[in-house]
Amino acid sequence: SFLPSDPVSQHRNQFYSIQFNNMGHTKQSQKITRAELDEKLSLSIPDRELLEELAVKCAEDPTPDKTFQYAFCLSKSRQESELRYAVTILDSLVKEGYEHQIDCMIGSATALYLLGEFEEGQRRCEAILRSKPDSRAAAELHLACIDGKEEREQRRAKKAAAGTAAVAALGAAVAIGGMLMSKR
Repeated sequence: SFLPSDPVSQHRNQFYSIQFNNMGHTKQSQKITRAELDEKLSLSIPDRELLEELAVKCAEDPTPDKTFQYAFCLSKSRQESELRYAVTILDSLVKEGYEHQIDCMIGSATALYLLGEFEEGQRRCEAILRSKPDSRAAAELHLACIDGKEEREQRRAKKAAAGTAAVAALGAAVAIGGMLMSKR
């Protein structure tokens, strides 16, 4: 399971369950959900030893369950190539009709989120939530993807505004310089 079971976490989970069910999310709850997800993901980065062990088991006996375990573990890596490989493997398991398709989709959405591909991660989460609306993991990832996308758009807007201001300042300087030159 994605969530701890201590009493404080259970209370917080009940709060978020109400939030998710009402879909009345504020920007602040979206940011809190993303921060908590980021913390959980930072604590679940697989180490090399575990990845190698799972890769060997998968290579020796490539069952869908072993393939899933390996790919799901890869989906929490911080290496771009491993994240992309996880998405490829998990998506192929879904196409092959693997019995734990929702878990595969959660793994793919997680990897896409970590890759910064927020729009695609959001689409995957929405697909999960259409078939399993009570999926807390999909709801958390969905909010985190939305927040990541909005944060990136805000950064782009700030850069564009800064660029426009710089061009305007340069234009003003050229105009003033031109006026001064014409008075000579």
